[in-house]
Amino acid sequence: MSKFVTGRLLAIAVVVSLAACSKQETAETAAPASAPGNAGEVASQPHPDPSEATASIDLSGLEKAEGGQTVAEVFAAKEQLEGETVLIRGKVVKVNANIMGKNWLHVRDGSGEEGTNDLTITSAGAVPAVGDTVLVTGTLGLNRDFGMGYQYPVIVEDAEVTVEMAAE
Repeated sequence: MSKFVTGRLLAIAVVVSLAACSKQETAETAAPASAPGNAGEVASQPHPDPSEATASIDLSGLEKAEGGQTVAEVFAAKEQLEGETVLIRGKVVKVNANIMGKNWLHVRDGSGEEGTNDLTITSAGAVPAVGDTVLVTGTLGLNRDFGMGYQYPVIVEDAEVTVEMAAE
């Protein structure tokens, strides 16, 4: 199989696998579904917004981790924190397990406004459940592009995720 065909198949597999993950898409980065090499409707439809799932998750009463940051603080200081280890306490609002060899989580702590209130986390450890209170320690990355329109302006990568309190 040629490298070109293998690359195309891998790109399509990534799109299908990440279909439920957060996707930042703008007019400049969005490719029409009919464009050659795109994965049809999967690439053209927006992803489910994690805020839809958070309506039933109580974010009140979460305290900032000692020596850590809130989600909003991470977004506010993202340039200074790039490449640094961050520590965040929050609740898991969305989980996609074992995609590209990683678990993909969305964590919120009740801080921030729309666009700065949800951190995407990648980890290789155990998969927490939606609603679990977790302590996340990982490296902050900026402007990660996984191709096919899957872009993350802020992401915590290769994180250690510790469940402090399981969802009820």
